[in-house]
Amino acid sequence: MTTRILPAVGDPDSARALITLLSQLPDTEPAPPVPDSTALLDLLARLAAESLDELPEVVLVHERIGPVPALDLIRDLVLRFPAVGVVLVTADTSPALLTAAMDSGARGIVAFPLSYDALAERVHAAASWSAGMRRHLAGSTGNELVPAGGGGRVVAVTGAKGGVGTTLTAVQLALAASASGRSVALLDLDLQSGDVASYLDVQFRRSVADLAAITDITPRVLQDAVFTHETGIDLLLAPADGERGEEITDRVARQVVHALRARYEVVVVDCGTQMGAANAAAIELADQTALLITPDVVAVRAAKRMIRLWDRLQIRKAEETLTVVNRYARSAEIQPTLVERVTGTRTARTTIPAAFRELQAAVDAGRMQDLDNRSSVKQAMWTLAGELGLVATPAPDATAGRRTRRRGDKGAVTLEFAAMFPLVLVVMGLLWQCVLYGYTYSLAGNAADEAARAATSAQAGTGDYGGACQTAGRKNLPSAWSGATISCAPEGTVMKATVQVDVPLFFPGVNPGWSVTGEAGAATEEDLGQ
Repeated sequence: MTTRILPAVGDPDSARALITLLSQLPDTEPAPPVPDSTALLDLLARLAAESLDELPEVVLVHERIGPVPALDLIRDLVLRFPAVGVVLVTADTSPALLTAAMDSGARGIVAFPLSYDALAERVHAAASWSAGMRRHLAGSTGNELVPAGGGGRVVAVTGAKGGVGTTLTAVQLALAASASGRSVALLDLDLQSGDVASYLDVQFRRSVADLAAITDITPRVLQDAVFTHETGIDLLLAPADGERGEEITDRVARQVVHALRARYEVVVVDCGTQMGAANAAAIELADQTALLITPDVVAVRAAKRMIRLWDRLQIRKAEETLTVVNRYARSAEIQPTLVERVTGTRTARTTIPAAFRELQAAVDAGRMQDLDNRSSVKQAMWTLAGELGLVATPAPDATAGRRTRRRGDKGAVTLEFAAMFPLVLVVMGLLWQCVLYGYTYSLAGNAADEAARAATSAQAGTGDYGGACQTAGRKNLPSAWSGATISCAPEGTVMKATVQVDVPLFFPGVNPGWSVTGEAGAATEEDLGQ
């Protein structure tokens, strides 16, 4: 089996000497050396994205690699690529360095001046360990190499300038990830003015500064430093005294981020807007960095300066940064496409709307966890969490189950409607019957009125007021109500007409025996003449 070796050497002379010896080793395939830690991590990440089998078996790290110190780089490599054997190449062979290298996860040390036998021995041992680790991981996870200790996703949230909503966004991203069922840690690295505690109504004593003097951050030590919030998020907060922020060096920040990554599925880091050594280390180690801006010229210029600073310090490339537009409005002159062109970054598909009133109550109370679910700001930020990969993606069987539940819901609605349908019909029938009853009563009254007037006229003329009464009454009734009983009789000076009409049941012509009576009267001709 051929052993693939990737040297990471910044010094050209050391690189040439190392490549010369590596090319003499049997069954090895040395790759061209990479000059710095950033290039090494980028290359390994690309290889792992294509296929985990593309990763080299052995990585040689030179002691003067930069910009990340060699031991910190080894620790990062071991956490992110656990099946790669890492060997430190150094001129210092003291027991203290050997112990530190082993604690960082190195599989051995090769000393300068380089020796063929020593190099062959260390490379062979690291390659054997790598092969065994890959067999173990492949057997336990189905050919999927997973990071040791959990290997959670780290997202750094930073602002182009002050007041763009960095902390609020970091808090909501953490809440969204926690709501999806993931274990979440929220690290506040805005060391001089961190406000995570204020946004979540937390009173605390321990902070990230308490980890500054600890060289080995064990799970027990980490647990003592974090604050478990009522929402289930573990908080590692910025020190209450801003001057203590100077204790958090890049070394401390790296150790803390590595410890959190190993324990939690999601780590959200609030980096604030001021760039220091600790913030730079977190941004460099993060799997994704979200740069918050507002749609105004000042913020866009600040974002461009920040991106250029990261590039000069070899922290993060522009194309690896996701720019998020906060307080966005469609009427704004600065649109996400313009931000993308100016900064050279990738702009998030999700924009956060300007809705200050939605936030006011939750911000004033210091309880961002109580922000209304109907808030457009909250909905946008939780959508952004999904875009950043912080929300757990359901497995295919879970998706199928959700589809089944949707079909079940539709079936339940159908059954409920079927059960209610007879009642609906009954109510509609009763309403229709009431309409028929009222209409019949109206017809009877009108027919009685016409019959009384016709009978009065006939009495004064021919005297046959009965026939005229029947004719006039029936003439004013529709054919379906033709079976009415109509009678007229004089009562003193008034001709009184009575019309009794059957009320139909649902349909005209269907008569169950119900009836209504309409009465009317008209003065006789004698009475009118007097």
